[in-house]
Formats: sequence, structure tokens, C-alpha cells
Amino acid sequence: MTDRASTGIDLYNEAAQDAAAAVIARYSTSFGLACRLLGPRVRTHVRNIYGLVRIADEVVDGPAAEAGLTVEQAGQALDRLETETMESISSGFSTNLIVHAFAVTARECGIGEDLVRPFYTSMRTDLSQTAHDPVSLEEYVYGSAEVVGLMCLQVFVNAGRDGITAPDASLVEGARRLGAAFQEINFLRDQDFDADTLGRDYLALGAAEDRTALLDRIEADLAVAREAITRLPSDCRPAVRAAHDLFAALAARLRAAPPDTVRVRVPDPVKALIAARAVLRVPARRPRATAAVAG
Repeated sequence: MTDRASTGIDLYNEAAQDAAAAVIARYSTSFGLACRLLGPRVRTHVRNIYGLVRIADEVVDGPAAEAGLTVEQAGQALDRLETETMESISSGFSTNLIVHAFAVTARECGIGEDLVRPFYTSMRTDLSQTAHDPVSLEEYVYGSAEVVGLMCLQVFVNAGRDGITAPDASLVEGARRLGAAFQEINFLRDQDFDADTLGRDYLALGAAEDRTALLDRIEADLAVAREAITRLPSDCRPAVRAAHDLFAALAARLRAAPPDTVRVRVPDPVKALIAARAVLRVPARRPRATAAVAG
């Protein structure tokens, strides 16, 4: 006789969310480290968001092409993923475990079409656009990064609570600015890879002054986000603070490193120290210029 509990939706939800956790464990050490600092109320939901975001990103960033899909076929795969995401949010079920896990979070925390559609629009841009101007970059960053921050904010405010509450404007601004900073730091760090491997130029940087101006903008975004972190629920602050401080350290290393450095990174022991300081609420120290590491 089959155990009824073993076939229920609760078990299916758990299996789907385990699949999303496996994605983050495999793909991201930095985000995975910050996610482990989240309280249990929100941790699984943030992993569910990351799982879907990562899978969509992989459709446009190489694995689909390596599997033999043409650009047109990759676009069709992304269209199907978007359709299934929206249908799963509406119905509460998907045969795709990663999509199902995301839908569990979206339904509980109030993540709707206004955030999901812009994300897929930006992902689709990567299949057809290889260079950006300031206007298209702003639109791309909003859809690819800022809305992800807003999805996480919906989790922080609503997970495990009755009803859906809209975050206040200052938290929305902080989430958007933090997402934008994260994305632009990644673009700057991965500029050579994006150009040489993916054939994309997100930043269109020319003179050294352009790079400096970008880093100035990133640091301004991080400063706004840092103030908003203090108003997040207490079970979210250490994780978001750790992610913020990690990317602030990376931005400082990018500013200190020569523009032709292959790849700037924050060493693992420094990441661990940043996480510990975030938990203990110790102010982060700005990395020394000599500490920039290429790898």
C-alpha cells in the first residue's frame, strides 16, 4: 500500500525546492554563502528564485548552444520556460521542478507578472543584441537584475506571513540599486569573457574615465542599498549585508586593478571574513589596493 503522505503536494514541493537548492549549490559560491545566512523563513524561497533565474540564464549563456540549439531554438526554449512559469504561478503546479519551486515562492510572496515578464525580456535580449547604449543597458539591468532584487524583497516582506504586503518605497529603491550594482560589477569583472566568448559588450567602455565613472555609480548604488539594509527584517539583514559587502570589496578591487587584469576576484578566506563580519555587525573594511587578485 502506498503511503499517502509520500505522494502529496507537500512532498512534491519539497522535492522541487531541493532541486532549486542543488542549482545554487552547484553554480554560485558567493550567492550560496550569503543565502546560508538567511533565516529559515526566507532561505528556501530565495533559493527557489535563484534556481529559475539561473536556468533561464543558461539558456542564453552557452549550455543551450553547446547542446546544439540554434539561436532560434534557444529563443523558443526561453519562450516555453516563460509560458510555463506564468502558467505555474497561476495553477500552482509544474512538471518542471525548478519552475514549480519558483511558483511556490511566487504564490506565497506575491511575485507577479510585473516582475517576471521584464526578467524574461532581458534574457531574450541576450539572444539578439550584442552591444548596448546607456538606454538599452538601463532597460537590460532592470530586467536582468533589479527585478530579481525586487523578487527577493517580496520574499523578505511576505514569506510565512498572512496576506501580501507591498514593501515601502525606500526598500524598493534599495533593492533596485543593489541589484543594479551587482549586475554592473559582474559586467565589469567579466568584460573580457563577455566579449571574447559570448560576443557581447554590455558597458561600451572606452576611456579610463568611463570606467571610473561606472565605478563611481556602482559605489553610489551600494551606498543607497546599505542604508536600506538596516530596515529589512532581522532574519534577512546578515545575508544581504554579506552580499553587499562582498560586492563592495569586489568593486574596490576592480578600481585598484589595472584595466587589463584577466579577472578580479575576492579570495575565499576574505569572503568568509566578510560573512562573519556581516553576522557580527562589524563594519566592513575597504580592501587595500594591493589586495586585488586575478584568477
